[in-house]
Amino acid sequence: MEKIADVINRKYPQFNTIRCSRSVSNALFQMHCENVDFLIVLDEAETFVGILTEHDVASKVLFNENGLDKILVSEFMTSALPVCTMDDSVEYALQLLENYNSKFIAVYDQFDFKGVLNMQDLVKVALARRQQMFDVVQQQ
Repeated sequence: MEKIADVINRKYPQFNTIRCSRSVSNALFQMHCENVDFLIVLDEAETFVGILTEHDVASKVLFNENGLDKILVSEFMTSALPVCTMDDSVEYALQLLENYNSKFIAVYDQFDFKGVLNMQDLVKVALARRQQMFDVVQQQ
């Protein structure tokens, strides 16, 4: 059974971060330049406070009268994410995502933030493991 530590270490370090005090237009530009669909939001002390996804922006911009250059990332970000630890299994993390109806999960080692994984990261690992088991059965 693969651990979250294995997955996050293959993805680490994550540079797609932004400060909560930046504008949403800056965040969208950064997402475009980095070819990512989410940014990890940090406060001024470099502490994880949430994520900003393309979906967050798309769903909230329709109801906001201000321009994206005047709206702060902190107003649109998602701060309530399920959390797992480095020792948790990929299967457990997938269960958390399903239970919380989330596409993203925050990863911690004790109290140290390690990064964010999305459902796609975890499904790839689970499918690869399933394929390996299938290959073993086929060889027998």
